[in-house]
Amino acid sequence: MNRLKKNICIFEFMENISTHELIVGIKSGDKRLIGKAITLVESKKPEHRKQAEDLLKEIMPLTGNSIRIGVTGVPGAGKSTFIENFGKLLIGKGKKVAVLAIDPSSSFNKGSILGDKTRMEELAKEENAFIRPSPTSGFLGGVANTTFETMMVCEAAGYDCILIETVGVGQSETLVSDITDVFLFLKIIGGGDELQGIKRGIMEMVDVIFINKVDEENLIKAKNTKVELKRALHFMPAKENKWTVPVLLGSALKKEGLEEVYGKIEEFVDLKIHNKTFGKIRQLQAEKRYEYWVQEYILQKTKEEKAVENFYELHKKNASELKSNPSTEAKLFVDRLLNK
Repeated sequence: MNRLKKNICIFEFMENISTHELIVGIKSGDKRLIGKAITLVESKKPEHRKQAEDLLKEIMPLTGNSIRIGVTGVPGAGKSTFIENFGKLLIGKGKKVAVLAIDPSSSFNKGSILGDKTRMEELAKEENAFIRPSPTSGFLGGVANTTFETMMVCEAAGYDCILIETVGVGQSETLVSDITDVFLFLKIIGGGDELQGIKRGIMEMVDVIFINKVDEENLIKAKNTKVELKRALHFMPAKENKWTVPVLLGSALKKEGLEEVYGKIEEFVDLKIHNKTFGKIRQLQAEKRYEYWVQEYILQKTKEEKAVENFYELHKKNASELKSNPSTEAKLFVDRLLNK
């Protein structure tokens, strides 16, 4: 019932608010209309998608001027506390900060469990902060498939630092890495092997590591963890020429070490600009988004034509029942779709 009411509300406000009104609201920094514009780009309804595409096309010239920072970490690493206090630090330096907090969602009801801003109450009160929790809708990797478009809306509204918090599970880190400029990993001191539980993929993607929740009692252990991490990073291929991934110590709760994180992020972005890789990497990221949407629209078209949908379901059934290799079934379907 709640889902039905939500869908009705979305439909009603989209009927009443024109694309022009949303654009004016975005440009003027009206948080209410920014929120409605994001709801529009998140909607999967065909009529909303058309308006969303018109909106994104109009605001495109206003995008691309932010620094996009992905934040991930093991459960309990203190991501929300870090983002809140780091966000306030950025605002203190004259930045406008948007936080896209990707909430865990149930793949059964496609809804957000957390669904509000209660984890970052202080930051939410800031005039120059905008916080948007988004349901992942069961999307593999934990990042809403419209996060990139949501980020564009925030950039058009003048937010020059975008922080994207991941759920820290599945393939979410890879997806966040694919839409951000800097990838920050939060670590805490454990009781055993400090590298245990850190996937190799994370170590290959990370640009800055922050060991959080460090105090006098665990300082020696934190320093040992730093040595272990730096040793492990030594065997990883360098993401950026002349960049050594820094491992920093601090406490987000006590606001210790945050200045150092900011300094390293600035240093890394400056290096990418100097190496002329900043723009190139963003182009590659845009290509990946293009490929994603090609797949989405092909699937959408597939389900619009009954005959094609029947073929699709048949091959899907063969794959799910392991009558054939899923890759083979996919190729057979695509060949049929393209009349090969």
